[in-house]
Amino acid sequence: MAIRKLATIGAMGIVTALALTACSGSAGAGNAGAPTDGKVPEVDGSGEKITVWVMQNDYTPETLDAINAKFTELTGAEVSVQSQTWDGITTKITTALATDTPPDVLDVGNTQIASYAANGGLLDLTPYKDDLAQGQTWLDGLVDPATVDGTLYGVPGFAGARAVIYNKKMWADAGVTEAPTTYDELTAALDKVKAANAQSADFSAFYLPGQYFYAGMQFVWDAGGDIATEKDGEWTSGFSSDEAIEGLEAFKEFQNEYSTAASATLDTFEPNQSQLFADGKTSAILNTNTGAILKINPALEADLGTFPFPGISGEAQPVMLGGSDWAIPAKSPKSDLALNWVKIAASPEIQQEYVVGVDKWIPNSVEGIEFAQESLDEVRSSFFTAALTSKATPANANWTTIESNKAINNLFSGIASGSKSVEEAAKDFDADADKTLNIE
Repeated sequence: MAIRKLATIGAMGIVTALALTACSGSAGAGNAGAPTDGKVPEVDGSGEKITVWVMQNDYTPETLDAINAKFTELTGAEVSVQSQTWDGITTKITTALATDTPPDVLDVGNTQIASYAANGGLLDLTPYKDDLAQGQTWLDGLVDPATVDGTLYGVPGFAGARAVIYNKKMWADAGVTEAPTTYDELTAALDKVKAANAQSADFSAFYLPGQYFYAGMQFVWDAGGDIATEKDGEWTSGFSSDEAIEGLEAFKEFQNEYSTAASATLDTFEPNQSQLFADGKTSAILNTNTGAILKINPALEADLGTFPFPGISGEAQPVMLGGSDWAIPAKSPKSDLALNWVKIAASPEIQQEYVVGVDKWIPNSVEGIEFAQESLDEVRSSFFTAALTSKATPANANWTTIESNKAINNLFSGIASGSKSVEEAAKDFDADADKTLNIE
């Protein structure tokens, strides 16, 4: 999922005016109601069955079988797992949430939660938050977009994060033998790589296409800026702030210096950045894993290195975290059983042994990452480390409109290409985003 979902999360057109009946959010029909002790209720589910919708390729059968076995042992209930494809999923979930017989558990992209929760479609999980967390500190990039106006609607399931992937041999040939840990070390290394390959007109020391807003946001966050903030129910887009302008200028400088001029108006897909790396057209990219590169050119495996992108701030750049949360439809008649299933899926045991060990995803918590680091190889470890400092898109039901119409892609590509000044691009984006984010 990592490459696919991180590229598509939030980019699907989610219907914001959901035709849903507002629900109380404390429990589904036929359940006991909100807890008085903050605990997920113990349930005798003998003879019952819950339905879980899981997105294709998110979890392996081994992981789902382990969750289901523990769930049945604990409650006596059975589970019907139904695999869903991305094509048409927005409409399918929206329709299901409006019925009286929705699935009991949903596997939802972390940036989609706000859209489905907008009109009462998802169960309020806030009363159970501490019990569901089970002593773990959930990753910001998973829990923040699942929290709308202070209300929790999703439980983190797994994550994917971006780190720098570089060709160690190519860098060594240019005189760089150690992975950089600071921004100055990074640019110094890239200067050497750029000089060593100056004879190749289409070579990028670091391929960073202008529309790649996931990468661009890392510069903005590193400078202290943000996409948007909310106060008293009013959303304000943040790219015109002094901090965001500083980050946008840093992005432009880096992109213009180390990527090709032609890349300023492009995204990562055409041409495919992994293909460019595999073909030796660049020495470094920012991506979620090395799998696509090795599928194209397996011979590169020994030459691959990774590291979190160091920021000008002196810390690692915050990353745009992709991944999935577990949500429970507000109209589920078996929400108590669903809560038990979700608690097991989010448990440290399932996260460590299956989400990390079998599925190869980043786990849902800081503690899970720290535990996993003990067994990770050097290449994989960087993605886990990068995830420790994470962000996500605003928890706003209308955010998907901004992604689907590529307004934010165009913001960054306009800056990279010079078609607009940084200040002009930021001002124009903020004016449009303020209107979109505040549509009711």
